[in-house]
This record gives sequence, structure tokens and C-alpha cells, in this order.
Amino acid sequence: MIRIHPFAALRPPGSLAAEVSSDPYDVISTEEARQRAEGHPHSFLHVVRSEIDLPEGSNPYDDLVYETASRNLQSMVSAGDLVREQGPSLYVYRQVRDGRAQTGLVCCVDVEQYRSGEIRKHEKTRPDKEDDRTRHLLATSAHAEPVMLCFRSGSGGGGSIAERLLGDTATRPIFHFVAPDGTTHTGWRIEDPSPYVDAFGSLERIYIADGHHRSAGADRAAAAAAAANPGHRGDEEYGRFLAVIFPHDQMTILSYNRVVRDLGGLDAESFLEKLREVGSLEPSEAGVPEQAGAVRVHVAGRWWLLTFPPGSIDRADPIASLDVSLLQDRVLSPILGIGDPRTDPRIEFVGGIRGSGELERRSAAGGVAFLMHPTSPDELLAVADAGEIMPPKSTWFEPKLRSGLFVHEFERIPEAALA
Repeated sequence: MIRIHPFAALRPPGSLAAEVSSDPYDVISTEEARQRAEGHPHSFLHVVRSEIDLPEGSNPYDDLVYETASRNLQSMVSAGDLVREQGPSLYVYRQVRDGRAQTGLVCCVDVEQYRSGEIRKHEKTRPDKEDDRTRHLLATSAHAEPVMLCFRSGSGGGGSIAERLLGDTATRPIFHFVAPDGTTHTGWRIEDPSPYVDAFGSLERIYIADGHHRSAGADRAAAAAAAANPGHRGDEEYGRFLAVIFPHDQMTILSYNRVVRDLGGLDAESFLEKLREVGSLEPSEAGVPEQAGAVRVHVAGRWWLLTFPPGSIDRADPIASLDVSLLQDRVLSPILGIGDPRTDPRIEFVGGIRGSGELERRSAAGGVAFLMHPTSPDELLAVADAGEIMPPKSTWFEPKLRSGLFVHEFERIPEAALA
């Protein structure tokens, strides 16, 4: 039984939504954030990337960064850039890009259900990134950016939720704008949350799509607040975190590509011979592979298509059958010596939104690039249902949720601290 909660959102007036909303903190660098915020004092980047308001070269994890984020958030409220709703609500949030729409519910979910596994995860998190998100939460007393969740749309009550979301887009929106990347963002306020509360109550689980570090940070911040609050009851706002929940079959996952800086001591022809030992290899053009079980390879200025033997892939294994696993187990580790892609400095990961030209550029100096077939939403859910963890950098979701459109405030507990 999934519990969702309406909340009294901080959100920009409709006329300011485009100006306030920003890229999420984890998809752009500090320098990119500084450039995009220049001349835009209302941008929510001043909250989620608050180091841009400190001198260049400042440590992005300094205490002053989190203090600045809190101060900037309150300044936006004082200036009217963000307005507090008078009462709790739910919201519908639709994104449209390249003619494809995904429509989700903006709400709060329980940290306790994250801990219990009813909110399923599929990625490992890094302690340093967890620390960063936890400190940001405790400093601002707000979930400044939502986690992207999903539910199975074709089973249980999932179909009725998707239909209800679509029906609730027929009213007048509270914001509507086109972001710089061409994605259209539209939001609606729901007057009566009870049908959604009941519908989600019929689901046994929902899934984290994007935002594992934000979820883990919310868990740790909630634990710290509860431990420091002698009057803790269990129904506080700090025990919930902000989310947008989409039908799983509406989400778009792009490939998450790999670049290795060298060929592990091999020359290009020797490397290609090694590839021929693990699959069929033929000259190719750039582009995402049309089917699973294949990867395009860029080396020495040329593209190749490497196809793994279909009979060698155990499709019953949700992890080993992923293309990123096949590449790691059959190429990156045995041929290029990339044992742990989480820590090896020779490998870098490139989101599919950046295109094949970026892979060509990065592999031009003697390296190799791998352009992957994207993981599907069904594969992601299968891994989560099995209680497994996906290989690192398996999914790149587009479009990203814009930050600053909805903020969830929770109780300030001054004694709460990072454990």
C-alpha cells in the first residue's frame, strides 16, 4: 500500500515559472551553472548550485555553500519569486519533448517506505554525494528538487492513475512554458487529492527512476531530524520527500555511453581483433544501436557495430543480460582492464543527450567510445523487482525534471546534524 501525501508547496507564480525554474543540480557543472544564472537573479540555480554566488574556486562542499543556499531560498520567498500555497495540494506535471509526453503526479512519499523497499531502488549511492544532499536538506529545511519515481502503468491500479492524470490536464494550468532545451513544461493544481491517495493505496510498490542520491539524502536527513527532535511523533514533514511519479511506459531512457581514454596497451587493429573474438564486428555509421545485444564502437576515427552472440545472453538474468553488463563483462574488463568502472580514472560516462559527436571528440586522442542501446523501463523495473543493483551509469532519463517549480518545506530542527 503506497502512501502519498499532498503538501503546501513553495512554487513560483505562473508568470515567473520559466525564469525561476532551472536545470537540476546534478546535470550541470558549477561553471555551467554560473554561466546560465548570469543575468538571471530569479533562477533557482542560486539555491541548488549556490556556490555560484561565492568567489570562483570556492569549495562546493564548504559550510558556506549550504548556508548560502538557505539564505537564497528565503530571499526568493521574501521577493515573491516563490509563493507558499495556503493549504496542501497535489499537482499534475507534464513534460513534452519531440512530440512525446510524460505526465506525472507531484506529491510527497514516505521515507519509511523507501527504507522498507516499497519504494524500490536500483542503484548504489556514493557516500560523498549522500553527504552533500543531506547537508543541503538540513541547511534549507526543504526538499528543493523532486525525485523521479514511476509506477507500473499496466497492472493493478496503474492504468486508472494514468487515465486520471490525463483527465486532470483539461483544467487551466498554473504554469506553462518552453525551457531552453525545447521541452514544454505544464503544471496543474488538483483540488481533491483523495482519488489519487486511494489509487496509490492499491499499489504494492513504486520505483526510483532518477534521484537515488536525493532519496538517500532525504532518508538521512529524516533520521537526523527525528533523532534531534524530542517530540518526534512520526507524521512530521521531514519524514516525507518530494517526488514526481510517472507511468513507467511514458518515460524515455537514453543510452548512457562510455569512453575509455586508451586501448589498454593495444593498437587499434589488435583491439579490433579482440572484439571479433567476443562477437561479430562490421563497419558502421554513428547512431544508437537499433536492438539490444549490440554496441557501436568508435576507434581510430571509424565506427563499428559489435553484436554479441544472441545465444550467449541469458535473458532470464536481469543484470547479466543488460547491454552495459555485456560490455563490462566481455570488453571493458577482459580487454581494456577496466575492473571497477565506478573508480577507474580511465573511463568516463557520457549521457545520450550529448550525441555521437561528443563521443567522437572524446575518443579522438587514442581512446575508444561505446554508444549503447538504451536500457528500457521494463528492464529497469525487472532489476528493481529482483532486488538487484544495476551497473553504474545504466540509465539517462530525458527530459529532466526542472527544479524550482515545486519545493517541499519541512520542520527546521536546529540540532539535526549529519551523522
